[in-house]
Amino acid sequence: MNSIKKRRNAILLALLAAIFYAINIPVSKLLLNRVDPIFMSAFLYLGAGIGIGMLSLCAGKRTDQVGGRLTRAELPYTIGMIILDIAAPILLMFGLRTASAANVSLLNNFEIVATTLIALFVFKEVVSKKLWLAIALITMASMLLSFDDISGLHFSIGSLFVLGACICWGFENNCTRMMSSKNTYQIVTLKGIFSGLGSLIIALISNEHLPKLGSILFTLLLGFISYGLSIFLYVRAQNELGAAKTSAYYAVSPFIGTLLSCLFFKESIGSIFFIALAIMICGTLLVVSDTMAAAPACNAESSK
Repeated sequence: MNSIKKRRNAILLALLAAIFYAINIPVSKLLLNRVDPIFMSAFLYLGAGIGIGMLSLCAGKRTDQVGGRLTRAELPYTIGMIILDIAAPILLMFGLRTASAANVSLLNNFEIVATTLIALFVFKEVVSKKLWLAIALITMASMLLSFDDISGLHFSIGSLFVLGACICWGFENNCTRMMSSKNTYQIVTLKGIFSGLGSLIIALISNEHLPKLGSILFTLLLGFISYGLSIFLYVRAQNELGAAKTSAYYAVSPFIGTLLSCLFFKESIGSIFFIALAIMICGTLLVVSDTMAAAPACNAESSK
């Protein structure tokens, strides 16, 4: 019974993480009118790191009771996590510049495919036949959304950037999974501060235009909510569910993001979008169904 309660709590955390992240796409799309893409990535992650770091200080000694501190054994995964978290949001912001916010929100579901395949082939997590079918459907929908003109088979460059970001985050999710039993405050603070500083250095080298203070502060706040709190809850959920299964519940995020994008931007949506949406929903429901049916396997994954 205790195991079932832990699982339900982990599912709730994963869903909350998805809701917080869903805010990111439409609001970032608006902010890109004032903040260049690499600076945007930098301030989003710095907002996450600074915000969770401040929460850690407020929580005081209670943070030490939640998982052990990172050790030298987790160093390769920590470095991998930081490098991938520099690359992924930069690719996403460049994708957002040219692709519609609704398309980008849905394309983010490809992260499930990337996370699951990497979890299978690199980290040996179990993938069922139902999950394979879900992966095929989500991939098919992602391919449809990646075309500017389906009749001429012209790929959208923006969509390709987003898919690249999803692959980076797929690797990053699995790196984070290997540390998910450790202190969550420490993981998210390190992730945010060092990934943010890395992107900041790249932005300065690239001679991007430094945004105004108001835009910086707003981006930092967005980073704390949609990256910091989202990542914090995601890591807590991963410790119980594993990388592939946590991504299943995170799949709610793109649909919320799509709805918000349509409300924010009144974007014209063609028939291809609705076909891809239907396929994506079927794939996502299969992922969630498979996750619910695989309860006993989760705790076995945590034997690090």
